[in-house]
Amino acid sequence: MEKVFVNLGAASYEIFIGENILSGVGEFISDKKFTRKTLIVTQENIFDKKIADSLDAQKISYEVAFIPDGETSKNLREAEKLYTRAIEFGLDRKSVVIALGGGVVGDLAGFVAATFMRGIPLIQIPTTLLAQVDSSVGGKTAVNHALGKNLIGAFHQPRAVFIDLNFLKTLPEREIKSGLGEVVKYGVISDEKFFTYLEDNAEKILQSDLKILAHVVKRSCEIKAKVVSADEKESGLRRILNFGHTAAHAIEEETHYKKYRHGEAVAVGMLGAALISAELGKTSAENVLRLENLIKKFDMVTDCAGLDADKLYNVTFRDKKTVGGVVNWVLMKNFGEVEICSDVSAQVVKKVFGRLCRGN
Repeated sequence: MEKVFVNLGAASYEIFIGENILSGVGEFISDKKFTRKTLIVTQENIFDKKIADSLDAQKISYEVAFIPDGETSKNLREAEKLYTRAIEFGLDRKSVVIALGGGVVGDLAGFVAATFMRGIPLIQIPTTLLAQVDSSVGGKTAVNHALGKNLIGAFHQPRAVFIDLNFLKTLPEREIKSGLGEVVKYGVISDEKFFTYLEDNAEKILQSDLKILAHVVKRSCEIKAKVVSADEKESGLRRILNFGHTAAHAIEEETHYKKYRHGEAVAVGMLGAALISAELGKTSAENVLRLENLIKKFDMVTDCAGLDADKLYNVTFRDKKTVGGVVNWVLMKNFGEVEICSDVSAQVVKKVFGRLCRGN
C-alpha cells in the first residue's frame, strides 16, 4: 500500500492507495476514537460489502443512504434528506460520514459532513478515476444551484482517503476517459515529466493496466497534495488546479449536466484555455497541439459543437472564480507552468469559444 501525506497542520491526513484496502476502514475509525456510528453515503450500484464487513468487525453501527445517480443529485434537497437520516440515526459531532462513490457522492456527502453540527469527521472512498485523482483530495465540498455549479459549498478536509484501485477494474471505459481529463491537467500545471509519461503510456492506461494506473493515481495525488498543502483555501496557488474548469463548468451548465462527464468538459476547457493562452502569446502553437494530441490519444472530446459561444461566454461570469465581475483564467505558459490572468478580453474568449462550438 502506498501513502501520500497532505500536510495541513492539525488538519493533515493520509491518502492510502492500493488494492483490497477497504478492510482497514473500520480499524481506522476505531483507532481515531470516533463515535461508533457511521453514515455511509453511496449509490446502489456502488455499495461494497467489504466496507460493511470492516465496520462490523469493529462493532461500528452504520446506516447506508443511497442517492440517485448523476450530477443533478448534488443539490440542497438531497442534502436535507441526508441531514434527516443523520439526525434520525443519532449521529453526533464525533460520528463519521463515509463518502463511497464518485465525485457527486464525495461532494454531496462532504458538504453534509461539513455543515452537519458545524462539521463532523469525513472519510472519502472514491470509486472513479476522476474522484481518486481529484475530487476526493483537498477538502472542497459543494452542491449545485440552478444558476451554477458548486456555488454552495465549504472547505472540509477528510480525516483520510482510501483509494482502492480495484474499483477501476469495473469502470466503464468512458469513466476512465473522464478521469483522464483531470490527470492530464496535472501534467500541464505542474509536471512535464508526468505529461510525457501519460503520452508514452496512453494505450496501457486506456486498457486499465493497474500497475500504470497506480502510478498515475499516486502522482496525481502527490501533485494535488502539494498544492493544497501550500494553499488550503484557494487564496493563491491552489487556483492553478482550476486549469480548464472555467469553460468546463459553463459547458456542463449549458448542457444541463447531461451530455458531458466532468472530465470530458475539462478536456474541452483545457484546450480552450490553451488556445486563449496562444492567442495572447503566452504559449506556443506547438504546446497547444501537444496538449490536443494527448487529449485525442485518450479518445476524449476536443470541442462542444452545437453550443452557442455567446451564451457560453456569459455563463463564465457565474463561475465561483469570478471576482468583482472579472473572470480569473488559468492560462498555460509551458508544460509545468501556468499563470492566473484576469485581463483576458471578451474578443479573445469569444473567438476561442466560437472555434470550440463550431467543432473545428
